[in-house]
Amino acid sequence: MAGLLSLCIAGNFNSPSTGVTSLVFASLFPVNLLLVLQSGGQLFTGNTATMAMGLIEGKCNLKHLAKSWIVAYIGNIIGCGMLAIVASYTGLLTGATAELAVKMAMKKCHYTFGQTLVKAIMCNWLVCMAVWLATSAQDLAGKMVGIWFPISMFVAIGFEHSVANFFMLPAGLLAGAPLSVADVIFKNLIPVTIGNTIAGALIIGCGFSFAFGSLGQGERGSFRGLVRLLTGQAAPAAKVPVAAH
Repeated sequence: MAGLLSLCIAGNFNSPSTGVTSLVFASLFPVNLLLVLQSGGQLFTGNTATMAMGLIEGKCNLKHLAKSWIVAYIGNIIGCGMLAIVASYTGLLTGATAELAVKMAMKKCHYTFGQTLVKAIMCNWLVCMAVWLATSAQDLAGKMVGIWFPISMFVAIGFEHSVANFFMLPAGLLAGAPLSVADVIFKNLIPVTIGNTIAGALIIGCGFSFAFGSLGQGERGSFRGLVRLLTGQAAPAAKVPVAAH
């Protein structure tokens, strides 16, 4: 929904400066993550980190992780795709809004696989940091601040987010972008999904577990944590001392 908001406002923002338009777009886009986190929704990109950390720490198994990732991914595609269809059907994707949607879709499918992959890694690093900051905050104002700056950063810089693209790319196609579905999938969604997963599971998931959890508990703890990550084995239960009678 915030993607549509950003398209409508930034697309009709009468300014010759691309930087100003990007800033307006970026300042509106964080509404998405705020709604997801506050409503208890599931975001694939955030789940790549939280479920990976849960697996390493023995809070879930590989089956739980796979289910979370797959269900969230498919659900995000359906939700974003339906919103793009609704926007087109209701006449919202017209004029300057449609022009911006086409421009963004073309730009997103213009880069090489490697460039898109790296941009996706950088993107989900920021997104997962936003999730981490928001969940650490104790009130709504703190959550908003924690979300706003990392999300605005990735949008303004031009990094790639798979779930955002589930809306932006169909919106561009429906607005008349000269792209095929194959272009969208192979030139953007596949490398972006891979990059987002690398950032969430490895950089944030493993990184934070190393800094604050079992991966950082010496060499043996690190090895066992990696084994659990790769095989889905549960972590051994902590030993509780028994009081003498």
